[in-house]
This record gives sequence, structure tokens and C-alpha cells, in this order.
Amino acid sequence: METFLKNLSISVLAEILENAFQWFVVVDEFSNILYINEEYCRFLEVERKEAIGKPVAEVIENTKMHEVIKSGIAHIASPHYIKGTYMLANRVPLVVEGKIVGAFGSVIFRDMSDWKKLSSHVRTTMERIQLNMEDNSYKDYYLGDIKGTSAAVRKIKETIEIIAPSDIPVLIEGESGTGKEIFAHSIHQLSERSNEPFVKVNCAAVPPELLEEELFGKYDLATGKFSRGRYKQADKGTLFIDEISALPLTLQAKLLRALQDGTVFTAHAEKEEQVDVRILASSNVSLANLVEEKKFREDLFYRIQAVTLQIPPLRERLEDLDELLNYFLQKFVVQAGRRKIVLATKTREILQSYHWPGNVRELQNVLQAAVYLAENDIIEPSALPIQVKKRNALSFNTNGKLEDILIEVERRVIQDLLESQSNKATIAKQLGISRSTLYEKIKKYNL
Repeated sequence: METFLKNLSISVLAEILENAFQWFVVVDEFSNILYINEEYCRFLEVERKEAIGKPVAEVIENTKMHEVIKSGIAHIASPHYIKGTYMLANRVPLVVEGKIVGAFGSVIFRDMSDWKKLSSHVRTTMERIQLNMEDNSYKDYYLGDIKGTSAAVRKIKETIEIIAPSDIPVLIEGESGTGKEIFAHSIHQLSERSNEPFVKVNCAAVPPELLEEELFGKYDLATGKFSRGRYKQADKGTLFIDEISALPLTLQAKLLRALQDGTVFTAHAEKEEQVDVRILASSNVSLANLVEEKKFREDLFYRIQAVTLQIPPLRERLEDLDELLNYFLQKFVVQAGRRKIVLATKTREILQSYHWPGNVRELQNVLQAAVYLAENDIIEPSALPIQVKKRNALSFNTNGKLEDILIEVERRVIQDLLESQSNKATIAKQLGISRSTLYEKIKKYNL
């Protein structure tokens, strides 16, 4: 072994560390990074030259390298939550002549699907984590999971931090696909009820005739037993009523009584029970408009909207798009077990110009499919759905001076025509300009 190590050149060692199916980091006794391989840097979205010398905590979230250095105890197959997923990490103290001089860390497996191939010890660890997720699904979502730095998103996050510790009801309004449920989870996670149940009922997903039993429980005449409804299951915790606009008027009255009295009558029974819940509700349509149309009770509306969060559609916060693209791309790359996938420049431009009627949910679906369709680790425009490649003409930014807007419209129109038509004479005729003028504009816009 000693002979082998002596004959192992630095270049060969570097090649091994760079190409092994693991991510490596080495820190000194002060937890500053001495070495990190390129694959790990790509995943973390940092430049290696910038990472070297930095405290490891500034580069790797939730790192525990400093604990290993302090205790001298290795962490083997330790679950590490990073970038939205659990991974397995080894952290080992580096000891020279009886003194800890640093630590070595490696990430072995990139996603939970790979854990099924591990030993029974690791499988048990995975099962415990998954069970905890299932029993406490709200722990999957934190305020930090709400991506974006636009003014609208920052304001919502600030509001959540202020109202979360209280018990006041919150109404979350926004188009379908804007991520209203994540905002609800975040409120609960930051509240005093965070260790209690987070229970969700989707009023639009349950048939109206079954919704009362779903919410308030059922009395079984055959057995004489009560089954707890969602309202009772959320006792001491938070009840998230998703798409409350679909709640029938008769049940709106019962919900209002439950909120006012702090009690519920189980469906088909006369048993009254005390229940302490915090209500969070969501709607993809304006409840205020439904109140005016007599389709939603005014008294219930005022009861549940002490605070209203208006979640903007993605097309109104396109400054957040790059962050969302990078976040979801990395997430789906890890889930797919791929080592590296990037967006082609043209693909990113198409995604940035699309108007996203399905909002963040549509963005996730498009990227997830594109990751599996990608060839040679690059997502080309061909991997995108037709409706995305067509791009809505109204997707350009309307902020700014009219002259700048018109220039952007002209550039976009010419670019779209060039993508669908190779004959420039035909394009010029369609636009009503000469070919020489078209060539000038192509040069002007670098198309």
C-alpha cells in the first residue's frame, strides 16, 4: 500500500477525485475549504476558485464539517438536506500525529432513489426520514423554499414572518399553479403550532356530497363509531382549506359556526366537540367578487381574511425566472440521476420569453420533462413543448419607454420568423420591408 501511494502522482490523484461518482470537499482545522472537486461546484453553482479558502458554511448549506473537527467523531452515511433533497454524506476528521488538522467530506448518493440499493442500515435511515415526511408533510416546505427576490415575493415573505407566530386566519389568493400551498406550509412552519398537525382539504377535489364528511367526520350507524374529519384532525394545529371558493354555501355556514364557537358537530350526529385550529385558506378566484355575486358568504369571507396574501402570477415576476429555472433544473437533474444537464442559450431565451399561463407549476412540469428528453447533457429547444416554443406575443416586458418596447417587439417578431422560416425573402415580404432592410435589422439585433 505504501509503495502504491508513493508511486501515485498528484495528477493521477486529482483525476481520481475529479471523476469518481462522488462529491468531495476538504477543509482545514478552521473549516476553510482547501479542496472541492468540480462536480460538487457545479451542483452548488459556485466557481471553484471562489470556493477555495472560504468557510465551508458559506458554500455548503447545512454543513456539519465544523462539528466533526470539534468532536473528532466521524459522520458516516449521515442524511444531509441540501438544495431541496436529502443526500448521504460522510464526514471524517483528518488526524496527523494525534492532532486534528481538518476534515474530509463526501456525498455518496445524489437522491433518495439510490438509497434503496444500500445496506439495511441505510435503508432504515431512509425509511425513517420518509416516514417523518409523510407524517409531517409541512416540514418539506420552509420560507426558504419560496424562490424569488422580486419586490412582490420579498414583501410576501416579510408579511409571513410577521403574521406566522399569531393565530389570525390568512387567505391566500392567486392563479392556479402559483404555489399557494407552499406559502401555507411556510406560515405553519413558522407558527407556534409548527409541532402540531398541518391538515389539508381540497374543496375542489372532493365531490360536494362527500365534502361535509371529509371536513367534519362521519357517524357510522353500523358500528356506532365516529370517524374524525379533517377539522378535528387539525386540532391544536393548522387546517389548510384549499380552493375554499368551491365550498358549498351550506357548508360555509357550518364552517363559520365552527370558527365562531370553537366546536364542531360530527356529520350525521349530535355530538359536539371542542376543536382549536388555525385556518389558512386559498382560492384561485377573487372571493370578494364571489361575495358580490352572492356565491360566497360575506360573514365567512371577513372571518377568514384577516390577512390576505396576493400571490402574483409568474408573468408578473419574470425577474425571478432565472432563479426558478436554475433551482428546478438542478432538482430534476438530481432526481433523474443525471450528473450534469444545462440549458442551451436558445432554450433559456425561449423559456424567458414565454408567458407561463400555468405559472410555477407549468415551469416545473416543462423542466422535468426536458431533463428526461435532454441529449448530450444539453436541453435544446426540441425538448420543449410546442406551446412553449411558439411563445405568446404578449410575453414581452411592457415596462419602460414606448421606443424601447417597440424595439423589443420588432426584435422578437423577427426572431420568431427566423426560427420558423429559413427563406429571408419570404420573411421580408411578410413584414413588408426590403431584404436589405431585413438584413440590417438581423445584424442590428444580432440574430
